[in-house]
Amino acid sequence: MNKAILIMIGLLTAILSKAQEKWIIKSDYLVSSDPVLVFKPKAYSKSEKYPLVYLLHGYSENYKQWSQTTDLQKLADQYGFIIVTPDGFTSYYINSPVNKKSQYEDFFFKELVPKVHRSFNIDDKNIFISGLSMGGYGALRYFISHPDYFNTAGSTSGALELDYPNFQKVSQHFWQTNRLIDDLTTNIGDPKMVNWNQYSISTLLTQHPDFKKAFIFDCGTEDILYSNSLKLKHQTESLKIPVTFISQPGDHNTEYWNRSIDHHFVYFKQHLKE
Repeated sequence: MNKAILIMIGLLTAILSKAQEKWIIKSDYLVSSDPVLVFKPKAYSKSEKYPLVYLLHGYSENYKQWSQTTDLQKLADQYGFIIVTPDGFTSYYINSPVNKKSQYEDFFFKELVPKVHRSFNIDDKNIFISGLSMGGYGALRYFISHPDYFNTAGSTSGALELDYPNFQKVSQHFWQTNRLIDDLTTNIGDPKMVNWNQYSISTLLTQHPDFKKAFIFDCGTEDILYSNSLKLKHQTESLKIPVTFISQPGDHNTEYWNRSIDHHFVYFKQHLKE
């Protein structure tokens, strides 16, 4: 193993080690326990209430992705937020209609959320959620479906449209296999029998016509999923939803997410409620 790789591993380990807590949540809704990292501001006091940010990882990654992408402890200290990064596996953060042991949305709201609120003094007016790729989808899905819980939300490089031909192209692009398609088929159902588009963010917005809450999303112009964000941009303009959309040079990679997530934290700070 060369020296550069060893240095990179050391840096990532140092970043990860800053998480004050790691939970392993045994779940009634998932086939296995869910690991979660928690970052608190260094000045955390039990006598104060704190804003909360959930960060959701992308497909083929895990609960450590965000801590290996940016310095979450630095963000927690800078903004005074508690940051929680659960493992979404390959669930797409939904309740599977075909797998009773992959009910991720139930896990999130019935097990993870109560544990977070039992463990910390959370400012209920200032709960945020964001994510990258699959996690960007999950963040907007939860925000649109549960608007009363969240202040606002974000998505970076979101895989927002569950379209079979598009995702087949994405799967071949990144892995030269149909692994993404195969996992979604296991979780959602055979695309010949089930319309995957019913799970798309565009469909979800159509199903919630009264949803008008502001949020932020972005995507790199070289990203294979850029068209997903453009579709959402046009739809939110049509629906008069007051979103912030950032289009900037970048691809579907860690370098882009390391830069893009800073915009989300600035946006969340600007939307803090008294």
